[in-house]
Amino acid sequence: MLYTSSTLNTASLSAPGVYTEIVAPPTVVSGATTNGYGLVGVASWGPVNSPFLVSSSTQAPFQVGPVTVRSRDLATHLAIAFLLAQYNNWCVRVTDGTDVAATALLKDTAGTPVTGATLTGFYSGSLGNTITATIGTGTAASSYKLTVSMAGRTPEVYDNLTGSGATFWANLVSAVNNGQSGVRGPSQLVVATVGTSTATPAAASYTMSGGTDGATGVTDTTLIGSNSVSPVTGMYALQSTGIQTLNLIDHTTSTQWSTIAAFCALYGIFGGSQGSAGQSITTVGAALSTAGVDTPWFKVLVGDWVYWLDTVNNQTRLISPMAVWGALRASLTPDQSTLNKEVLGIVGTQRSLQNQPYSTSELQAAVAARVDYIANPSAGGNYFSFQTDRNTSSQAATNSEAYTTMTNFLAASLGGTTFGYVVGNPQTPTLRADVKGAISSFLMVQWQTNGYIGDVNNPTKVPFKVTLDSSNNPSSNVAIGIMAVLVQVTYLAIVREFVISLQGGSTVSVTTSS
Repeated sequence: MLYTSSTLNTASLSAPGVYTEIVAPPTVVSGATTNGYGLVGVASWGPVNSPFLVSSSTQAPFQVGPVTVRSRDLATHLAIAFLLAQYNNWCVRVTDGTDVAATALLKDTAGTPVTGATLTGFYSGSLGNTITATIGTGTAASSYKLTVSMAGRTPEVYDNLTGSGATFWANLVSAVNNGQSGVRGPSQLVVATVGTSTATPAAASYTMSGGTDGATGVTDTTLIGSNSVSPVTGMYALQSTGIQTLNLIDHTTSTQWSTIAAFCALYGIFGGSQGSAGQSITTVGAALSTAGVDTPWFKVLVGDWVYWLDTVNNQTRLISPMAVWGALRASLTPDQSTLNKEVLGIVGTQRSLQNQPYSTSELQAAVAARVDYIANPSAGGNYFSFQTDRNTSSQAATNSEAYTTMTNFLAASLGGTTFGYVVGNPQTPTLRADVKGAISSFLMVQWQTNGYIGDVNNPTKVPFKVTLDSSNNPSSNVAIGIMAVLVQVTYLAIVREFVISLQGGSTVSVTTSS
């Protein structure tokens, strides 16, 4: 017989024979995904207050609707994310509660037509108004065919629908909601409900109507949502998605920054906000100070908003800078900063289009205020990039973007369920060795393969230490079921200032070696 590890009770064996125990291989720590990008905003389609993945620029219009000229538009920020090569996007659609799903009434052939079935959009939103439904002759004799279509998507065809009167309509509703066994699954566009008709269906086409987005009354408070209701709403819906970057679309209310920062710190997310369009470094810095946010898990951008060419609506639009920072941050490796990383695809910023470049004193003021902005030129040339590398922490050891992202990456990699097996097992030297070995192996990869960690002045020195022994596990703790491991890691530092010392002159003597 075969036994999995730890299930064979050798103390109770009494019958002669061969017992085979399958021993699990050593634990392996998989690096956490760092490009998870969370966005909360309004849309023309999709579930409400429920996270969903949008990973394709071609599918995005069918998941959230078209790019729309309005505040807090998910489709707009997704378009910018795809432009910056960011594809792992988790979206939460919010509404003001007035959103309505589009409908169409399928009629019979009676002199005064009666509704046989009502089709309602699978989701609320104006995109549902583009759905059409057609009833025609089916492939089989004496049958009908229902075709549900949305432009750009493969039509949903429910063929060979049979029955007379109310039976037919019941069969149509069942096919739409439950699918046709062995033929196709349930509709992903509409939900059907049976009507009162007992007559033959009319051969006709219908266009659904009445769908609304519920976007007009959405506020910054709506974006934040609530974690005191079930299910949770707004940004709280993203807490189990594993995202590491958060963008509450077009959020500017500084009195709520502390709430966002607390959420991000709790779940290991790098979030942020910005000043309203046109707000200066001084104004936004003062708002940050008043808000009382001083943490590595939050980023604040100046109100120098970005101009972006919206090719869908053929106009240049003013977009919040978090649209750029969030997508760029999520696409970078965790050891990197957005500082001096070239941003393509934008027309300019409010300041740049007014020919008002930032001065050195303004850059120094932004650093002192713990805020950032996008500008051209950059340290490396005439291109747009972010300028300070600062999160909102006032501590020199933790105020770099890379501190936040590396800490989140390592915490997510070592946490989660990787070492869940430890709980419930006796604390033995073997268990300690397995945990320590797995963590050490993971960190060795981050040092020697990925190059995410290291000590530049001692490049051969191992830049981490894992302690799991009696020094941090005294007998008093072991006795009450506690096992602790201390992981110390040296991060690479982001270069912010590059100093060149030049000594020249006719009296300078230069000695070189061959």
